[in-house]
Amino acid sequence: MSATEPSPPAAAAPTLRPYQREAIDAVLSARRQGVRRMVVSLPTGAGKTVIFSHLARVARRQVLVIAHREELLGQARDKIERAMQGQAVVAIERGAERASSGAKVLVCSVRSLHEERLARVIRGRDVGLVIYDECHHAAADDNLRVLRQLGVFDEGWTGTLLGFTATTERGDGKGLDEVFERIVYSRTLPQMIEDGYLCTLRGFRVATDADLRKIRGGGADFPEEELAEAVDIEERNAVVARSIQELARDRRTIAFCVTVGHARNLARSLNALGVPAGIVHGAMRSEDRARALADFRRGHTQVLTNVAVLIEGFDDPGVSCIAMARPTRSEGLYAQCVGRGTRLSPEKKDCLILDFVDLSDLSLTTLPSLFGAPRDLDLRGGDVNEARRIWEQIQFDRPGFELEAGALTLPEIQDRAKGFDPLTLKTNDEVRAISANAWFSLGRHGVGLHFEKKAGRPSEALVLVRGARGKKWEVSVDGKVVDRFSRMEDAVAAVDYEIDRRGRATAASARHEASWRSAPAPATIVEGLRAKVRPTRWSDALQLEVWERIVGR
Repeated sequence: MSATEPSPPAAAAPTLRPYQREAIDAVLSARRQGVRRMVVSLPTGAGKTVIFSHLARVARRQVLVIAHREELLGQARDKIERAMQGQAVVAIERGAERASSGAKVLVCSVRSLHEERLARVIRGRDVGLVIYDECHHAAADDNLRVLRQLGVFDEGWTGTLLGFTATTERGDGKGLDEVFERIVYSRTLPQMIEDGYLCTLRGFRVATDADLRKIRGGGADFPEEELAEAVDIEERNAVVARSIQELARDRRTIAFCVTVGHARNLARSLNALGVPAGIVHGAMRSEDRARALADFRRGHTQVLTNVAVLIEGFDDPGVSCIAMARPTRSEGLYAQCVGRGTRLSPEKKDCLILDFVDLSDLSLTTLPSLFGAPRDLDLRGGDVNEARRIWEQIQFDRPGFELEAGALTLPEIQDRAKGFDPLTLKTNDEVRAISANAWFSLGRHGVGLHFEKKAGRPSEALVLVRGARGKKWEVSVDGKVVDRFSRMEDAVAAVDYEIDRRGRATAASARHEASWRSAPAPATIVEGLRAKVRPTRWSDALQLEVWERIVGR
């Protein structure tokens, strides 16, 4: 370009959406309050790169951006350069590439930052802002080493560590609180869809005969080798392939698999049905992976089977179906997979999520459970956000309404909710097995029992869950906490023992056949109930009063 030729205009910085501005304001406010290590949590497709690009632009000191995948480095640099509008140098530090000392923003792969290289990178630089993309990885040992070397945990450090993630859950169960002080801003996937920033999600539940019941239940998710052995079988792959063929039709589909072998076998099953499928995985040569992704984007392949590669950082708004061929107990992992299809695109009106549900005694994450609805809900292609709203209304109208395990459609759940009567709930099988007393169910909250310490004056014993671990079952009698137990059955047995100690009359009053239970319900109790159907028996009135107090509060 000659000296007389005008320079090309710099690309305009992206316009901030309202929630992106809110996130930036929350970060700046938290820093003014003294928070040095903070997290912004936003769903995939929310434009977190736009947010940290803006923050990099306004930063007074140099900025270090840490990414986890090589493919994300160029993407991050391009977006930051656009936000900078040519006002500062943005450089990549990886492999043979060396960032110039004058670069305001360095974009680095965390894997490349071995101790000697990181020491050279920060030598002579005044790094005031460290941006950690996909920061749910931060608690891993080597990543912590990088952060320690940067000094982010030092008492005298004057910089800011800002993490971005779509999920604050880690697969190994480690908490982000080991690294960060506070989540300063977050928006949920349902909120983003409601506001029109992400696309509608519709779901199908496809049952398979694969058996996960023998897989060890320890840890946050299934061991991959055992999981692959259970699901990478010809019959299940055929079910998955046929379901994609019939339900996804011409939708561009990403299928998440357990292992490379699983991904290959599923792609083979799809191709056998005439559905063009490719495969990507971490062990592929970069040029082969790029070719597979290009074929998928051009429509040469309709389905891309993959193993972990497309969970983070893959940006293809045209994807309109996600096939969860990989069962998982991890809500974080599931959300990341689903996030590959949530971006808006003129090519699609919604994204279809296919849940392949295997035989399991453990709780598998599904599209409905991700949105707070019953995990076994069969959406039949329905809008999951609409199902969430209906389920929330059911819970508001019928406090304590619970479903037994088993696939149900939304209309079936609504019908059950209309006829819901807490007096008909069955008491836990273990409680019935050890006790002859008239314990009643409070659903997932626990159990209760009424008995007479004195004739005509019923007393109340409750065994309620109070916490997730240890002695989580709390025993109270007439409102006074008396003990805690690790198992509900032990708590029930302890109450029964104390009742028997009070003598024959008290013990008899705790039984189902006790005559006081059938006596007319006192008007003072009945008038205080919110239930439309008024109980006539004294014991029923007392039970409903407890239900409304404990469950319906």
